[in-house]
Amino acid sequence: MQALDALLNRVSVPRLLEPAPSAAQREVLFGAAMRAPDHGHLQPWRFLTVEGSAREQMGELLADAAKLQDGDVSEAAVDKARNGPLRAPLVVVVIARLQDHVKYPKSEQLLAAGCAAHGILLAAYAQGIGAVWRTGELAYSPHVAKGLGLAAGEEVIGFLYLGTPQKEPRVAETVDLSGFVSAWPLPQA
Repeated sequence: MQALDALLNRVSVPRLLEPAPSAAQREVLFGAAMRAPDHGHLQPWRFLTVEGSAREQMGELLADAAKLQDGDVSEAAVDKARNGPLRAPLVVVVIARLQDHVKYPKSEQLLAAGCAAHGILLAAYAQGIGAVWRTGELAYSPHVAKGLGLAAGEEVIGFLYLGTPQKEPRVAETVDLSGFVSAWPLPQA
């Protein structure tokens, strides 16, 4: 697949089945992540892979976090949190590792980690792997951070769900760029 095809046509694929990406495919996914723009070569990211029965453990962690966050949470919301990681055979937890730096602010480091996650999504699309990036409020829960083993200065920025597309991915819609691109300075009125 050509790089521009992946950049222009990647879409989220939320309905995913077994099998998960192979070891060789994962090498490509994480290799693409490592090419993210990264001022100062800080590599302000890391990834956790969650698969097999570990997805059920992650579901329990999310369910517990939902209960802690809201004592009146509905059982349906707890079940949704519990079943979230089961939506795909592989969940990649994207973690930003933010550090104090005299030259590279944490905001740039966070953006770099987001670019690393996007690299995984693009590499997945290029290999025919279905992928979707999800977060939700539980991604930012201190209980989830602790359960996932995050250190000080680390935060979850996304859960990437990866697997085999259940059906052919939709075609990317064409976007009118005129609402997003303009010249500066703006013409005087």
